[in-house]
Amino acid sequence: MDLLMVVLLLAMAAVVVVLAIGIANFGKSGKSAALKSNKMMQLRILFQFIAVVLIVLYVYLRGQGGQ
Repeated sequence: MDLLMVVLLLAMAAVVVVLAIGIANFGKSGKSAALKSNKMMQLRILFQFIAVVLIVLYVYLRGQGGQ
């Protein structure tokens, strides 16, 4: 398994973890819980963007014959 694949898998795992934390926080009441949920969802979007860029890079490099 090459380094890019490991980084890609870590990025996808980060998305799942942040998503789970954000969803778990939805059940809590209060302003601080709402702010934390919002922050977690913003962080999820950032991590998803990074993961998608890495996926595109991985597919591009595989198509070019690179490892």
